[in-house]
Amino acid sequence: MSEAVVSLEQRTVKKIMKRILPFVLILYIVAFIDRVNMGYAALEMNAELALTAEVFGLLSGIFFVGYFFFEVPSNILMERFGARIWITRIMVTWGLVVVLTGFVQSATHLYIVRFLLGVAEAGFFPGIILYLTYWFRAKERGRAYSLFLISMPLAGLIGAPFSTWILDHVSWFSLSGWRWMFIIAGVLTFLFGIVCLVYLTDRPRDAKWLSSEEKDWIEKELENEKVNQKTEKTSKLAAFKNPVLWSFAFTYFAVYTGVYALSFWLPTIIDSFSGQLSNTTIGYIAMIPSLAAIPSMVIWGRFSDRKLDKKMFVILPMILAAFGFAGTGLAGSPFTAVLLITLASMGLYSFTGPFFAMLSLSLSEKEAAVGIAAVNTLASLGGFFGPTILGYFDLMGGMMFIGALLLVSFLPLLLMKSSIQLENVANSTLENAT
Repeated sequence: MSEAVVSLEQRTVKKIMKRILPFVLILYIVAFIDRVNMGYAALEMNAELALTAEVFGLLSGIFFVGYFFFEVPSNILMERFGARIWITRIMVTWGLVVVLTGFVQSATHLYIVRFLLGVAEAGFFPGIILYLTYWFRAKERGRAYSLFLISMPLAGLIGAPFSTWILDHVSWFSLSGWRWMFIIAGVLTFLFGIVCLVYLTDRPRDAKWLSSEEKDWIEKELENEKVNQKTEKTSKLAAFKNPVLWSFAFTYFAVYTGVYALSFWLPTIIDSFSGQLSNTTIGYIAMIPSLAAIPSMVIWGRFSDRKLDKKMFVILPMILAAFGFAGTGLAGSPFTAVLLITLASMGLYSFTGPFFAMLSLSLSEKEAAVGIAAVNTLASLGGFFGPTILGYFDLMGGMMFIGALLLVSFLPLLLMKSSIQLENVANSTLENAT
């Protein structure tokens, strides 16, 4: 490869990275905060609306019912209307639903708006994943996806103090702080949706911020990959017959269960241990698991990159998370509980990078496109399951149950032959060489 081509490649990729990734990272942080700020609202909302723990658990999880059923149709519509229009539509409608949440008067109202929020936001995550494929070649997507996934613990880091500060300091026009938390978050989401309409570019060929030479180069590179990766419809359907896919879906379902159980219930758990802390203080304490999860996620991902066999890099974080959940159920002091929750968070988030790497290595190239989407869609039901479990069990019972689920769910991966990954990598390397 000539020096001029290398320079063009580096320049173009760098421009795309700087233009696309920071913005979609911010969008997903906003999305994750809007999903889980129910947990912080519960510190005041449950008493004001007389919500029981069982009702709150179901309210937290019902979001994922709407999300599950409308995720695939949303992605189909994005292909039809284009990413710029469709992501704008998603953010504007979910922002309006979040604003409406600030005016609910009963549990029934909450059931309706939470379900509608799932419908409105459905397709956002896989839509962004799809959008990144419009801009990044296969060899850059690992970095792009890693940066995108780190937005989840970042959202916890930002959302905790943001939400609880509003609870304690904003009560304009005689509306409770929890109501303003939803209204403010919804307005911000709506505004970001309008920015999407102006800022996002559907495809490289439409990018005014790339030179003609850069547009032609990236379009040609992406087109060459498409030619080499064409699949038949029958091969896509065959992915669902692969038992490996269902093993991964079960494992990721368990992790999703743990992630959203903590995301929705963490403020209430801290409050139950701490006594008379202010909402703002609870928010600061809730930042600790995210602060620990971000570096552990990066460091563990780097370690896993040194090995083709990702199995133990997936399983060990799950064991750590299971220990954290089970231990929290038995904890007798606030300090011990926060420490164990932090260990659980480190395990759940460190798991993510090696898991998706192992998944992509364990499916054939023809199965990967539909397989990865299917695993994510099936796992999203864990977002309903996790908060509901903690609503119907006491803290000890719920945490022990999730810990046991995490331990059981990695058994199919433990029994999986490591040679699958190595064989796929070897075949891929051979194909690239020829």
